[in-house]
Amino acid sequence: MNRVEACLRRMVVAVVLAGLAPAAVATPPVLDDFDDVLPRLQPERRAGLQRHAERWAGWTESERAAFEQRAAEWDALPAAERGALRERYRAASALPARDRDRVRTAARWFEALPPDRQQALRDEFQALDASVRRGWLLGPDLGADYTALQPLLAQVPVAEHDEILRVLRGMTARQRKDLAVLVQRTPPQERAQLRRELVSTAAARRDDWLWDRLHR
Repeated sequence: MNRVEACLRRMVVAVVLAGLAPAAVATPPVLDDFDDVLPRLQPERRAGLQRHAERWAGWTESERAAFEQRAAEWDALPAAERGALRERYRAASALPARDRDRVRTAARWFEALPPDRQQALRDEFQALDASVRRGWLLGPDLGADYTALQPLLAQVPVAEHDEILRVLRGMTARQRKDLAVLVQRTPPQERAQLRRELVSTAAARRDDWLWDRLHR
């Protein structure tokens, strides 16, 4: 394995340790009676509850008992741990398909390591700053760039979060490197405007936009 491959492997393993590897997460319990609730729900939420109900109806008694056991174990977890697991689950679900495949591959590689090597990697990951560990929830590429881009991502309004991540994931590694330089040069009070310009710039014009901004 050459140096570049080793670095890539290490980055993806960091994503696995951040909690993006496939894991069994308890599904919220299904309601028994939807008649009074469904009409008041948003269509997306209503469809989700109906899917849960259909799944429950198709389970055997042993499958329902196993689910109830998992649900009880979930409810017994501290609230902070449930919140962290939900965050990881949402982050994993939001990854592009290519990144999910990379994480699965890294997870299989990690699981095949000797226990002492696994623990060494866990210790190395836990030694990172908490914000850096959370940054890896964004996936292999953005996780690697998170420290440099963090000032741009800090305090992003919820309504703008998905769009800025979509744009960043659509950029090349070189473009993100140039953007990181631009972010460091931009005063904190001007970074919201920088985000707006970035999001509104067409992908075909990003190189020109970055060059213009960097050479002002």
